[in-house]
Amino acid sequence: MLRDRIITALVALPLVVLLTLYANSAIFFAVAVGVVVLAVLECLHLFRPQADTEVKLLVVLGGVGLFSAACWSPERFSVACSVAFVLLGVFYLFRFKDIILVINDCAVVLLIWVYIPLLLSYMVLLHALPDGQKLVFLVFLMTMLCDSCAYFAGTRWGKHRLYPAVSPKKSVEGAIGGVCGAVLAVIGSTWLYLPELSLIAGLGLGILVGIFAQIGDLFESLLKRSAQIKDSGHLFPGHGGMLDRLDSLLFSFPVAYLYIQLVL
Repeated sequence: MLRDRIITALVALPLVVLLTLYANSAIFFAVAVGVVVLAVLECLHLFRPQADTEVKLLVVLGGVGLFSAACWSPERFSVACSVAFVLLGVFYLFRFKDIILVINDCAVVLLIWVYIPLLLSYMVLLHALPDGQKLVFLVFLMTMLCDSCAYFAGTRWGKHRLYPAVSPKKSVEGAIGGVCGAVLAVIGSTWLYLPELSLIAGLGLGILVGIFAQIGDLFESLLKRSAQIKDSGHLFPGHGGMLDRLDSLLFSFPVAYLYIQLVL
């Protein structure tokens, strides 16, 4: 498992670096749309593995539409949400198979639309800011180091369980190590390529991302435990599916974007 994780990381990391630091806004957005499509389909399969083609099409089109609106026209996002909700109502009004399950099916679709397209749109919004490419890369770096340091600190020193009902293997010591990893990523970045980010502001960002990245990971673990599965998919050997790779980032990017907008 560790070997597969390392090999996958060695292949994926250069692609992430090239895409984040050198792709223009249009290419970055297009790739992000592909990520949204894969993630929403995985999330749908998590809760409704029997979903037919029409439901999958509804979830994908609605997710891409909401994602596009949040990225390119945030001021009209409420309009896009209203349109999506009306279309969802019309869809299930004339197409339900079991009337008892309608409320559950609608709740699943709405959860997917909020959880993935809305939260991931902050990655594109951050990318569009001045120095946005560097800041997106910083969030990736903080989240990855948080995950790695939490894993190794928990393996080496973990004694006190963090949240056994959701993730039995995670420890308080590992969580502290994860926050330290995110802070180290900030310190290294301010020294190497982001001198405009002050150390004090960077430390605040690192602590917040280190905390919320792990909350995002725990939330996805909660969803998977509810669905009684281990991984959301098998797209990345040793790492699971697309949603497994996004779980921490889905909480990291909104926090980082809002912090940067308010503090920097």
